[in-house]
Amino acid sequence: MKTVRIIGALVAPLAIAAVAAPIALAAPAPKVTLAADAVAGLAQAQQLGAVAADQKISVAVSLNLRNGAELDRTIAAVNDPHSAQYGHFLTPEQFTARFGPTSDQVDRVTNYLRGQGLSVDSVSGNHLTVDASGPAAAVQKAFGTTLQNYRAGGRSFYANASAPTLPAELSGVVLDVAGLNNRQIRVHHGTVAPHAGPGGGFTPTQLKGAYDVSSANNGTGQTVALWEFDGFQQSNITKYDSNYNTGSPTPKVQKVSGGSGALGDGQVEVELDIEAVQAIAPKANITVFEAPNTDQGEVDLANAIVASKISVTSISWGLSEKGRTTSGIQAVDNVFKQGAAQGQSFFAASGDSGSDDNGDGSTSVDYPASDPYVTGVGGTNLSTSTTTSWKSETAWNGSGGGTSTVFALPSFQSGVKVGSTGKRQVPDVSAQGGPTGISVYTQGQWTSVYGTSGAAPIWAGVAAVYNQSAAAQGKTGLGSANTKLYSIAASNFHDITSGSNGAYKAGAGFDLVTGIGSPDAAKILAAGIK
Repeated sequence: MKTVRIIGALVAPLAIAAVAAPIALAAPAPKVTLAADAVAGLAQAQQLGAVAADQKISVAVSLNLRNGAELDRTIAAVNDPHSAQYGHFLTPEQFTARFGPTSDQVDRVTNYLRGQGLSVDSVSGNHLTVDASGPAAAVQKAFGTTLQNYRAGGRSFYANASAPTLPAELSGVVLDVAGLNNRQIRVHHGTVAPHAGPGGGFTPTQLKGAYDVSSANNGTGQTVALWEFDGFQQSNITKYDSNYNTGSPTPKVQKVSGGSGALGDGQVEVELDIEAVQAIAPKANITVFEAPNTDQGEVDLANAIVASKISVTSISWGLSEKGRTTSGIQAVDNVFKQGAAQGQSFFAASGDSGSDDNGDGSTSVDYPASDPYVTGVGGTNLSTSTTTSWKSETAWNGSGGGTSTVFALPSFQSGVKVGSTGKRQVPDVSAQGGPTGISVYTQGQWTSVYGTSGAAPIWAGVAAVYNQSAAAQGKTGLGSANTKLYSIAASNFHDITSGSNGAYKAGAGFDLVTGIGSPDAAKILAAGIK
């Protein structure tokens, strides 16, 4: 009996504690804020009301890399001709095993998203990106923010009204959430000239002659990827090939995240890119990667290209660094790091707005041209003395260039930097981009198109013939191009010394309008392939 009384005395307090326990458990779970994923300038936009709760929203959740210092050393070693690891590029599988997020980290993210009512649509092979979708209500719940409709600059869009938040257990795992806003779209850097071709712009013969590309170096056995947010019509490419007798393979199409949709005004860009590559490297294969023109589409596109292992990519679409979130830039940069470790070259147009890429009267640069693992390509005014020889080049006034606000000065620019800046400088190289344009057949007619979006695929073609020649000699290809190009800059490029892009002037050596210059392909191949 005494024992029973003791137990009874203990049971009563426990019963009281059981009633009180839910009060202690009601405290909210700790959250972390992705401060770098906030949209700037919403205070100046007109608010139009909340996004409908049932509106479908798609997001790409980017995860952080592992072993960052080791990755940096690996990228440097495999691209350094003086390293024992030179040319020992990683495969996508090796990259993922050493530097991609772990399976446990991916599972933690996917389980969380599903638990918030979202559908997990895919996980990229490198584990860097988880694509998910669901109604706006579930997206807002998952990321602790509200989605509002806005209007600014004559365009309506939606955006997260505050920086997203996530449970503290995901701190250090998630880097960025793309798709919480559709405020900005990437623009293509090409303009149709006011006169028609095929005589109204530089032809393949003129471009190959000016940039010293021999007929033997035609890109055979190589593939170039095109980074696109629109599509093309094969009939236009066929007309170009037939007129210039290129004998080029038919481009392949790889749709990413459902593709780019119906043909839009970017069709001219895609057809320019294809034809400009064919002008320099007519026998190279081309794969056109087509994605939606969204933040999610961009990171998914980058992932698809590094997974393909295609050695050269041309990018003619971009957006000012100021028009992006910092975490969004870092998410794409992580994928470019994978490409660099795998020996892939990326050439991106530096923009057609001179030193003011953002169009706000300041100085700013275009991304992805400003990424250190991308070769930014500026524009020039090319002049030829005959159909087969280079005469002169001046800087085109629309050539994007300047100093990044995001990236530190890379080692390959330490000996050529302009001024005392400690930041990445753009562009790295240049090629024809001025109003004479490049002869193209697009949308059922001959015309010429100009801009740095013509210069980028010219350089991609040069990279393809470089890799062709290197392979024939049993040597390492171009790899992450900046390291090689800067190392052979002296006397192997056309140095552009006159002209301006607004805030900056071209001059001897490296400058913020034309970089280290335009290609002399024969010299670059001779100096670079060892």
